[in-house]
Amino acid sequence: MFEDFETRRVRLDEASILVRHGGEGPPVVLLHGHPRTSATWHRVAPLLVRSGFTVVCPDLWGYGRSTGPTPTADHAGYSKRAVAGDVVEVLRALGHTRFALAGHDRGGAVALRLALDHPDTVSRAAFIDCLPVTEHLSRITARFATQWWHWFFFAQPDIPERVIDADPDSWYRGDPRSMGRENYEEWRSATRNPDVVRAMLEDYRAGLTVDRRHEEADRAAGTLIRCPALILWSRRDDLEDLYGDPVKIWRRWAPDARGHGIDAGHHVAEEAPEALAASLADFFTGQPG
Repeated sequence: MFEDFETRRVRLDEASILVRHGGEGPPVVLLHGHPRTSATWHRVAPLLVRSGFTVVCPDLWGYGRSTGPTPTADHAGYSKRAVAGDVVEVLRALGHTRFALAGHDRGGAVALRLALDHPDTVSRAAFIDCLPVTEHLSRITARFATQWWHWFFFAQPDIPERVIDADPDSWYRGDPRSMGRENYEEWRSATRNPDVVRAMLEDYRAGLTVDRRHEEADRAAGTLIRCPALILWSRRDDLEDLYGDPVKIWRRWAPDARGHGIDAGHHVAEEAPEALAASLADFFTGQPG
C-alpha cells in the first residue's frame, strides 16, 4: 500500500499522529471514518497523486496507530474541535498552511469542524456519507434509532468496551477481499487493541455531548462553511433513504454545496475508488459538478 508515500509520526502536546503523505502539487487531506484507519484510502490516494495533488492521510487520534489524550468524563479530549485542531498542526508540521480536505463518516465530522473553526485554512471541503450530528439528532425516528442504534450504545459508559473487546473480529467483521489484505490486517490489528476501541467510543461519546453543543452554538451564531463544499454519498447505504437529498440538508451549513451519489456501499473508498477519486479530483481542481 501507499507506494512512494512517506509514513511519519507527528508528536503534539496531547497526541501522536501517524500520517502518510506523498505526491506533489496542492495539498489534499483525507480523513477516514469509523472503524477504519488511514489505510482505507490506499486505493484513492495514489489516484489523486496521479491527478497532481500532494495527498495527506492521517490516522485520526486514537484510531489506528495514532494516540490521543487520556479520556475524561466530559469527553472534550475527543471532541471534533480538538481533533480538527490537531489536523491543522499536523499539516503545518508537513509545511502546509492551506489545503483541501475530504472526510468520510466520522472523518466528515472532523472536516466540518475544521471548515467552521479554521476557515482560512480550508480551501475546499468534501463530505462523504455524513451529516452534521445535530441534523441526525433532529430527525430521529424509530427507523433511524433501529438502523443507527450503535450511536447510542457506544455512548454508554464501560459496557461497549466489554462487549467489543470480548470478540472484536465478530463485532467489526472486516473482509480482506474487499478491503485489500494489507488494509485489512492494519485495521484488524487496530480493532483488537483495547486502547483504540476506547478512543473510537470516546469519538461517539463526544459526538452526542460536546460536539452537539458546539454545532448548536454554530447554528445560533449563524456560522457557516465559507468554502465550496462537495457532498457525496453511497447509493447502497442508507443516508439518502433516511433523509432524501443530502445536499439540501448540507446547504444549511454550506451555501456553496453541490454533490451526487456514488454506486457503492458505505466504505466507498474501498469499493469505488476510481469514481470517488475522479469526483474529488474534479472538485479540488474547481471543475463544475
